[in-house]
Amino acid sequence: MTVRGRRGTLAGSVVLLTTAVAAVAVLVTGLFAWRMIRTNAEAQERDELARRAEVLARTPPLASWILNRQQRIAGPEDIRLALVGPSGEVTGPAAAAVDADRREALLAGRDVSAGARLDGRGVLVEGAPTPNGGGLVLTQPLSAVDQATDRMRGALVLPLVLGLAGAGLSGALLARRLARPLVSAARTAHRLSEGERGLTVPAQGPTEVAELAGALNTLDAALARSENRQRDFLMSVSHEIRTPLTTARGYAEALADSVITGDEVPEAGRILRTEMERLERFVGDLLALARLEADDFRLDITEVDLDALVATAVTAWSARCARHDVDFRVERPGHPLTVTTDGFRVRQLLDGLAENALRVTPAGRPLVLALHPDGSGARIEIRDGGPGLTDEDAAVAFERGVLTERYHGVRAVGSGLGLAIAHRLTTRLGGTITAHGRAPEGGACFTVRLPPSPDPDMAAPGPGDPYTPRTQR
Repeated sequence: MTVRGRRGTLAGSVVLLTTAVAAVAVLVTGLFAWRMIRTNAEAQERDELARRAEVLARTPPLASWILNRQQRIAGPEDIRLALVGPSGEVTGPAAAAVDADRREALLAGRDVSAGARLDGRGVLVEGAPTPNGGGLVLTQPLSAVDQATDRMRGALVLPLVLGLAGAGLSGALLARRLARPLVSAARTAHRLSEGERGLTVPAQGPTEVAELAGALNTLDAALARSENRQRDFLMSVSHEIRTPLTTARGYAEALADSVITGDEVPEAGRILRTEMERLERFVGDLLALARLEADDFRLDITEVDLDALVATAVTAWSARCARHDVDFRVERPGHPLTVTTDGFRVRQLLDGLAENALRVTPAGRPLVLALHPDGSGARIEIRDGGPGLTDEDAAVAFERGVLTERYHGVRAVGSGLGLAIAHRLTTRLGGTITAHGRAPEGGACFTVRLPPSPDPDMAAPGPGDPYTPRTQR
């Protein structure tokens, strides 16, 4: 037995994902900022030191006074000073930080910005030329830069922590916004699978989640319609089957009880045979529809002369129509009209449509079987002189049981399966079938268009279907 691990919730996954992404972003940002803070702190200290050097360089007496009195600018930063005379002489506690290149730069009137070692420690060096042709240099220990860096880095920690916490909170809010409608949709789907109907999922959350809710609502309505239609269909078929069963049972009981004897027995036998044939037709329709829906019936694809096939059908249908006093007519080319298809299924399709037309055609009215070329394929028409179809009827003619329910008790109807079978069968043959409300004969017209050869994707075999294309010799 396979044991599945417990799956995490969407909300937990979203929170974990957003927090992880935020943590990575914070880490990358922190590392980058950590390195940049040192550079920025040094740049700020250099700018401040350079401004001081420029101010002192513009006031040589003040610089000389500081040099004579204190030898350095007192304070926690320990900024030291050096003066470069016009002759190149360097004096002051920071003189060791002024090498020959820096001295030449100051004497040439250029600013100096560099680093050096003074009393065994690293210092920043900033210098500016003085008006008398010399220069002034200030030094500041790098420890000041370290202190500024520590202060900035300390101030960085709190925003990073707050950003990480904000990301987790945002992830939780996002997860709640996504998960709540999805959980509601999942619960509704489970209830639908258990047979509940009339459920509504509120369209909340992002567009995709709202579309999911709309799809479930549409599915609920479609399932309700389908189940109602199936229920009505089964009731209709049950009613149709009950009639011949009741008749057959009555005659069987009469024969068993010797109520019917002598010359009445053959007539009772004929009635029983007729009712059994009706039952067989109903059961055959049900089985045929089931096989068509499952796509597991056989297709034998060969080259078929439809003109010859129609000629064979004419022999059978002219006799049947004559028994019902229906004027049977045929239209056909009179020469071979060959397509690659399944001749048996085409005849099955033709017989089904003709049976449907004969049922509604009154005595004395025409029933037409027509075959015509249609490009490189063929067009078969079954036209009748019956009551016809409205535009609304034609739109739903191939939906099982719809017309039977609509006209039950109004006109002669069958089990409601024949046209559904015809539509499914035509589709499997790679063709199309359409219904028209008014034919030239006054009734309905059903048109089947068959291609010169079936599309392999349309006529592909279903599970267990021995689809056997072969060429007729």
